[in-house]
Amino acid sequence: MGKLGFGLAVSCAVATCAIAAIIVSKRVKSRRKWNRMVGVLKELEEGCSTSITRLRQVVDAMAVEMHAGLASEGGSKLKMLLTFIDNLPHGNEKGTYYALHLGGTNFRVLRVQLGGKGSGILGHEVERQPIPPYLMTSTSEDLFDFIAEALNQFIEREGSGNDLPPKERRQLGFTFSFPVRQTSANSGCLVKWTKGFSIKDLVGKDVTTCLEESMAKIGLDMRVATLVNDTVGTLALGHFHDEDTVAAVIIGTGTNACYVERTDAIIKSQGLLTNSGGVVVNMEWGNFWSSHLPKTSYDNDLDAESPNPFDQGFEKMISGMYLGDIVRRVLLRMAQESDIFGDLPSSLSVPFILRTPLMAAMHEDDSPDLREVARILNDTLQISDVPLKVRRVVVRVCDVVTRRAARLAAAGIVGILKKIGRDGSGGISSGRMKSGIESSSTKMRRTVVAIEGGLYLSYTMFREHLSEAMTEILGEEVAQNVILRVSEDGSGLGAALLAASHSSTVSSS
Repeated sequence: MGKLGFGLAVSCAVATCAIAAIIVSKRVKSRRKWNRMVGVLKELEEGCSTSITRLRQVVDAMAVEMHAGLASEGGSKLKMLLTFIDNLPHGNEKGTYYALHLGGTNFRVLRVQLGGKGSGILGHEVERQPIPPYLMTSTSEDLFDFIAEALNQFIEREGSGNDLPPKERRQLGFTFSFPVRQTSANSGCLVKWTKGFSIKDLVGKDVTTCLEESMAKIGLDMRVATLVNDTVGTLALGHFHDEDTVAAVIIGTGTNACYVERTDAIIKSQGLLTNSGGVVVNMEWGNFWSSHLPKTSYDNDLDAESPNPFDQGFEKMISGMYLGDIVRRVLLRMAQESDIFGDLPSSLSVPFILRTPLMAAMHEDDSPDLREVARILNDTLQISDVPLKVRRVVVRVCDVVTRRAARLAAAGIVGILKKIGRDGSGGISSGRMKSGIESSSTKMRRTVVAIEGGLYLSYTMFREHLSEAMTEILGEEVAQNVILRVSEDGSGLGAALLAASHSSTVSSS
């Protein structure tokens, strides 16, 4: 019995050691996998780093590219397109004006009543209408006949509620959110279609002429006073409420910026004369690029797989269309390097399955157990039972990607301010000063930038990161003079206001 007992004891000891060895081995493997995941996170943090030094390099690069784009066509990644808008609304406009916004599969018609000095916008009405799918590939005549008829019906329903004098032409601001080569404040030729439209006979034609011809056919006496994009409309709306507004930025699904430039600084259009000595320039800043931008392998892969590789590089790093997918790509890499989500989830290989609003919801989940993160991982990515420590990693990834985007957007804004001498440094201007136009050496003054777009409006953490970066770059003293002001519905209200400021009947009171 003694020998038997001893043998059993030895066997148990051996079995225990074997089990312990297996447990230790599993823990070591698990730790190694976790460390690989941590390595992916650290690599992301380093790749997305936006130190103040780097941000200032981006600021300088933006200002230099703006200067180059104004010097010659094709001289910069920034198109720096002239809008010929030289008279922004100032708050004294009075009367009833209209706006048409064609920007996708729907269009909007607005009527805006302005009360003149001190009264602002008295009221506005808006109607939305879908565009039948067949019209998106039909002819220009069919499309604009449909829109003109909708405009006509909208006006017929207004009754006697407007203050338009008898026999006076209605003035319309037309927001056309497609690439256009502008030829005047109220005319421009379509360069190409996007957003699912493919009306071949309209490419190269003046869109204003097409609309006015369709309105004339049904006896609608309405003049297109301005042809603009939504960024210019945002600037107009901001300037209507605050005349210190000098630039506008849209940060939503896409991104763009415009600002007021001195005409004598636009070398590629020497001889351009405006009443104000300035003109609004549409930057098309989504295409900005610089070697100073912190690009990662995830950005490279996203760009290579996009419909427009090597194009819109800045937009792909900062806009709502792409941020969620960058996070998805990081999580996929983590899942490949470790087992943080168990077996590799197939959903993580689906492009754009994680939309930016869902990413923002995970980022801003302040519950102790991050239950919103768990819900989105389960409902959207079919990843269940994710441990709390992994959920914290997911939130960290969201923060790294969002922080980089917001801080780069801030650097872009400061780049604009630097170009026009509103950043406290003197800027990089060119050309001879005109009377009434601010000198680059003028003392720092109050400066307003109008901002619109769902990413900025709806994403609190994005706004906070952007504001923090603005203060870091400018310094607290200068930053106090720069106000970022939300300006909603520039594509609608802003277009109507531009129709007012470019109407021959505008009140000068």
